[in-house]
Amino acid sequence: MAIYAVIDSSRKERVPNIKMPFSIESLIKIALILDEEEENRPSRRFWVHQMLTKRKGEGEFFTLFPELVDDESKFYQYFRMSHYDFMRLLGFIEADIQQMNTSFRECITPAEKLAVCLRFLATGDSFRTIAFSYRLGHSTVHAIVRQVCQAIINNLLSIYIPTPRRSDWEQIPNTFRNVWDFPNCIGCLDGKHVEIMAPSNSGSNYFNYKKTFSVVLLALVDADYNFIAVDIGSYGKNSDSGIFLSSPLGNAFHNGTFNIAEDSVLPGSDISAPHVILGDSAFPLKTYLMRPYPENQVQDNTDRRIFNYRHCRARRVVENAFGILTQRFRIYLRKINSKPDYVENIILTTCILHNYLRYDRLHLMESAPSNEETASALTNLPRLCANAQQAAFNTREKFKTYFNSPAGSVPWQNDRI
Repeated sequence: MAIYAVIDSSRKERVPNIKMPFSIESLIKIALILDEEEENRPSRRFWVHQMLTKRKGEGEFFTLFPELVDDESKFYQYFRMSHYDFMRLLGFIEADIQQMNTSFRECITPAEKLAVCLRFLATGDSFRTIAFSYRLGHSTVHAIVRQVCQAIINNLLSIYIPTPRRSDWEQIPNTFRNVWDFPNCIGCLDGKHVEIMAPSNSGSNYFNYKKTFSVVLLALVDADYNFIAVDIGSYGKNSDSGIFLSSPLGNAFHNGTFNIAEDSVLPGSDISAPHVILGDSAFPLKTYLMRPYPENQVQDNTDRRIFNYRHCRARRVVENAFGILTQRFRIYLRKINSKPDYVENIILTTCILHNYLRYDRLHLMESAPSNEETASALTNLPRLCANAQQAAFNTREKFKTYFNSPAGSVPWQNDRI
């Protein structure tokens, strides 16, 4: 049919023919059908899901938490810390996670936010599972965990994983000597793969030799299973040795900017040796980093086997520290489903809380370092020259000689090799 446009009231002018796929009658019918569908479409009946409005009556924080407060052992099993430690931790971060009530809704309290975050770290449950338990939205739980982790890092990192000072480097060897019979040791080094869900568009960067996706937690641990320093977030495909040598921690040891005490005489002898850290065979031998003798060099050499035993006995503190961390925070027993940047904050938070729950509180408050010390210690620095290799062999020989001497031996070592 022809389509006309009105030019004036007295005449009509014919316009060019326009081919229409539908007639006017068909278009009217389609419009009526669409209007009817729009009227029948279910509208959003509420801003917040009805289930979430019952948070104060059915959410775990309002129903279970008061009962846990009355039972210390159950509280510890649920949050992996005592009620006293919970409230003290809340005091550190409350100001950072407090929000104002609005005319639309009442804000979530800092105590409930901390409970949600600690439950996530303690169990590794998904955000959705915790959201159902606490009657919160899935995105709300995700935001709470990020906020609380960041608040813990901002307020507790400089207190509980401070950059070691000269006095710390002098005290740590005394503990290793008295507890683990390894003098001049200032820490044990190792790495742990933390499994994550495969990040999008990451290729094989996070794919490790165990055929899983992971980021690496590299830690230096003292004789009491506390973290001295940590490096977090390296690709799972990288080796512990490569991560250490390229990290600010490794560069600081290379250049000697950690202000470590000078060489000292091993107890009861005239052997002067440097202060060292202990690592397994995955790490390179350095003057400051002792690794065991290779297996093919100890078969017929009792002295070297004794050194390896003494080295292993002291170095296992880092393995024990990882074990304690994993048992306390069961999130390490599952794949963490989050972006790598968020995973780094989650791991760092657990390391801080690990030290927070182990350290003597008064000592920590007295030994908190200044910002200047932290900024100067960890910087990118050039590596040592090649002749350090022979010096490293000589250092290991000194410890081997000492452990096989009357002054450095222990009564049971020959029975353990």
